[in-house]
Amino acid sequence: MTSPYDPIRIGLVSVSDRAASGIYEDKGLPALREWLGKTLKNPLTFEERLIPDDQPQISQTLSELADVAGCALVLTTGGTGPAPRDVTPEATMAVADKLMPGFGEQMRQISLHFVPTAILSRQVAVIRGKCLIINLPGQPKSIAETLEGLKDDQGKQLVPGIFAAVPYCVDLIGGPYLESRPEVCKVFRPKTAIRAFE
Repeated sequence: MTSPYDPIRIGLVSVSDRAASGIYEDKGLPALREWLGKTLKNPLTFEERLIPDDQPQISQTLSELADVAGCALVLTTGGTGPAPRDVTPEATMAVADKLMPGFGEQMRQISLHFVPTAILSRQVAVIRGKCLIINLPGQPKSIAETLEGLKDDQGKQLVPGIFAAVPYCVDLIGGPYLESRPEVCKVFRPKTAIRAFE
């Protein structure tokens, strides 16, 4: 049976010198894949890349995923701290048509509920053509927290996660219509932008 939902191709990029060289197992790609799989109702195709902390290679990978692979959304994990090898934000901004600073602001706001060192994170989000590119934190737990936001013990949303705004942003840049499972992450669209599937 065919899905009523638009298919989407999503780029997943884990940036880590040690994981890329096989010193330790990458946990970023599986965490992203699992979260998106449980959140989105759309048929998903993932383009996965595990690359070192190398600015030209990161920029080239992001450009290729947006321009050649046709990804409507690219999520990166890793390389967003202040250390000398952390260059993911610089590599991301180098391929940007537009900066979307609200995503980084909200991610830091969420993470500050857990650790004061969240102010050291430098995640950015940009648009390249018809692709939204977002830098996420490196830890799987932090990835889920920033995407989903904060909920109380009853599941009531206290602070919205950044993914609540992702589908409408993808709409506005001409991408596929993303439909989420509201029990995981309730997305927001203006009433005029909501598509009925029933």
